[in-house]
Amino acid sequence: MSSHREAPEISKDPVADSTDVYAFVSPDQPNTVTLIANYIPLQGPAGGPNFYEFGDDVLYEIHIDNSGDGQADITYQFRFQTQLRNTSTFLYNTGPILSLDSPNWNSRQFYSVTVVQGDDSQVLGTGLACPPCNIGPLSTPNYAQLGAAAVHTLPGGIQVFAGQRAEGFYVDLGAVFDLGDLRPFEQLHNQYGMNVFSSGAPGVNATAALNVHSIAIQVPTAMLLRPGSHGVNDAAAVIGVWTSASRQAVRLMAEGKRINTGPFEQVSRLANPLFNEVLVPIAQ
Repeated sequence: MSSHREAPEISKDPVADSTDVYAFVSPDQPNTVTLIANYIPLQGPAGGPNFYEFGDDVLYEIHIDNSGDGQADITYQFRFQTQLRNTSTFLYNTGPILSLDSPNWNSRQFYSVTVVQGDDSQVLGTGLACPPCNIGPLSTPNYAQLGAAAVHTLPGGIQVFAGQRAEGFYVDLGAVFDLGDLRPFEQLHNQYGMNVFSSGAPGVNATAALNVHSIAIQVPTAMLLRPGSHGVNDAAAVIGVWTSASRQAVRLMAEGKRINTGPFEQVSRLANPLFNEVLVPIAQ
């Protein structure tokens, strides 16, 4: 399921805006399920000096329902913390970033992973490093290596990654929201009678050169199924997956600092069916 800037209020809060959620049996590990939740839509790769990052004050969650009641039976929670090496510079990095502990990398993010099942919660990992943003050939000369180093193994054979990735969802946003003026059929319904393209034109992938921030977790299938589910032929071996972002109920500004307090309340959610853009009036 995918949606970008789909609701007016959350579009003003991009670090909490969930853009995509994917769930699939991993081709390389068929006994596992990979869950991916993307946030922060339509990122320009050259967005420095303050490159994109997860929100330290946002609770990111991936929810799993394995009993068919529409309620979360398992939730993976992700909390992020930004750490600065040098508080006297505005720069993201002061030289090439060759490793996740490079002294040249100034603004780093770390995160924790907690699994919640009913009234029980278990911290699976803390201090997990995100990779840097892919700045360019001088700053991140071997970005693939940095990304691979940011894949962490958690108890039970779980693997997790959180960081910037290339946007993988193909969508012609420009045509869709230009009154549905889909390019292959543009000449058929141009309201001004102008035959701009005599035989139509191919769609344009508006997100091809943009990024998102991804949280990906690969979990052994047995950990996600409800008790009694024994395989793909078992009617109970079905899960539902959705993602959300939450903020604390109260935000205050005091002496130039932001203070967050109170319980977390959901501000973004993405699941199936995706109905926000189609059915919900903009005023709501």
